[in-house]
Amino acid sequence: VQLQASGGGSVQAGGSLGLSCAASRSLLSFSEVGWFRLAPGKERELVAKIVGAERTTYADSVKGRFTVSRDTAGDSMFLQMNSLKPEDTAVYYCNAVQSFPSRRNYWGQGTLVTVSS
Repeated sequence: VQLQASGGGSVQAGGSLGLSCAASRSLLSFSEVGWFRLAPGKERELVAKIVGAERTTYADSVKGRFTVSRDTAGDSMFLQMNSLKPEDTAVYYCNAVQSFPSRRNYWGQGTLVTVSS
């Protein structure tokens, strides 16, 4: 599967952005879909993911501010980011995990989010 992320940009602290990730085929058969980010000087970290049909997991730093979702057809996923902070500045990557027949990660190309104070 190919993933294409979009929606990044620059925003002031307190603002909102929405990221989208379009998949070349349905992601409904994937065990996990979600978003990671990579900030300068930091390691890649999980932002939010959907496990199975609807169980969501969020990084503590984004709980209550970010919402991960996907459409009913399963070929797109989204990350709504509200109350953005400068520390949210990073390149955001969408991710899909295939568990069968073997575990494999698929990544989008990344989209830059810059939050200014």
